[in-house]
Amino acid sequence: MGLAYGVYDLTLRALRGLSPPLGLWDGWKVGRGIRGRLVSSVALREWSETYRDQDRPLVWFHAPSVGESLQAGAVMEALCAEEPEVQLVYTFFSPSAEGMLRKLPVHAGGYLPWDTRPEMEGLVDALRPDVLVFTKTEVWPVLAQVASEQEVPAVLVAGTLPSGASRLRWPARAFLQPAFRTLRRVCAISQEDGDRFRRLGVSPEVVEVTGDPGIDSAAARSEAADPGSAHLRPLLRDRPPTLVAGSTWKPDERILLPALRVLRREVEGLRLVIAPHEPTPGHLSQLTGELEEDGWSVIPLSRVESSESVGGGDVVVVDRVGVLSDLYRAGDVAFVGGGFHDHGLHSVLEPAAAGLPVTFGPRHQNARAAAELEAEGGARAVGSSEELAEVLGRWLKVSEVGEEAASRARGYIERHRGAAVRTSRILKGLLGPEGEERAPSAVDGVPPSPNIPPPETSP
Repeated sequence: MGLAYGVYDLTLRALRGLSPPLGLWDGWKVGRGIRGRLVSSVALREWSETYRDQDRPLVWFHAPSVGESLQAGAVMEALCAEEPEVQLVYTFFSPSAEGMLRKLPVHAGGYLPWDTRPEMEGLVDALRPDVLVFTKTEVWPVLAQVASEQEVPAVLVAGTLPSGASRLRWPARAFLQPAFRTLRRVCAISQEDGDRFRRLGVSPEVVEVTGDPGIDSAAARSEAADPGSAHLRPLLRDRPPTLVAGSTWKPDERILLPALRVLRREVEGLRLVIAPHEPTPGHLSQLTGELEEDGWSVIPLSRVESSESVGGGDVVVVDRVGVLSDLYRAGDVAFVGGGFHDHGLHSVLEPAAAGLPVTFGPRHQNARAAAELEAEGGARAVGSSEELAEVLGRWLKVSEVGEEAASRARGYIERHRGAAVRTSRILKGLLGPEGEERAPSAVDGVPPSPNIPPPETSP
């Protein structure tokens, strides 16, 4: 594997040996991940001993976090529709993705174990996957190498590589090139992304532009939103002009709250639905206090659900996760967080799929869809509170302007659907004996896949 990979493997083994004490912090996100990694390998091997059916193909998907898991999930659904007998295993890296185990059509899943040779050799031997699927850019070096040695074709789906990505610079590029060279297929979101993957050692003939399956996922989730659900029905019952602010962080809120003071004077009956990215008690308490100081009447979403009413509230603070995609259906315009700090812009696809024009901060260089939406008139990047108030006010006060921006946002989503099916065809073509490629077959649409409850393998 070379000196660099040897050092990498030894370093991870040392960290694994030191990790048990760090896993004792129950409230610590890193601790949850460490505990999950320690038990996941055993759980996945136990599942394989009991449930692995050698007469059925198995595809192992890995996605680091929630956004990538949604992209992978759309491909899973399309693959199940085309290959109903397929077994699916799903691993992830971030604790934020734990809840995805209950939402994806997988048979088993859990944290990706430590990327060391003993762990990965043992797990690949146990699962015997027909195809290994990485998502976006997360190709783990040892796992990729072990898969190659065992003649398991590895594929990268939803492949995205921004021009400023650190992976393209030394020393990361030199270290990662051997892993990327093992990939049998790269399903890139765009031609530009595909070209950049070649700089990581990917052969040009294995790159194919398939689009972003995250768009299919966002559209499907928006369409599946239940208007009669407890969290959505009260917001739809009466519809004042509504701004939905999703996945906000404190730097976003420092820009948003002053803009709201202006908007409230200009837009009669304005309602705000705000969903912090991390709805911790401390953050919710501080945010509620700041809004109340500005004269807003704040009600938590949990009370809206229990009372089935917004009451006299003009701000709904979302105090749980997992419902933001639905809540965009109750809005007229959207603000997406992450663009005013270094965590990265969150998904603009969900509000666009709900037919909302979108605003966000200036730091969106790694979000291709944000730039494309803005270029098509369905979104606007803003750099200040004043600019945010001006853009949102125009959309809310001038109906034809807001409707045109909303139409362009919806149009962007509709024109870019289909990536999940295109990607699934490539995966299906690799499900021949020992990874021998088969000719892909055409499919009409992506019907829902059977949602097979996974055994209790998650930590």
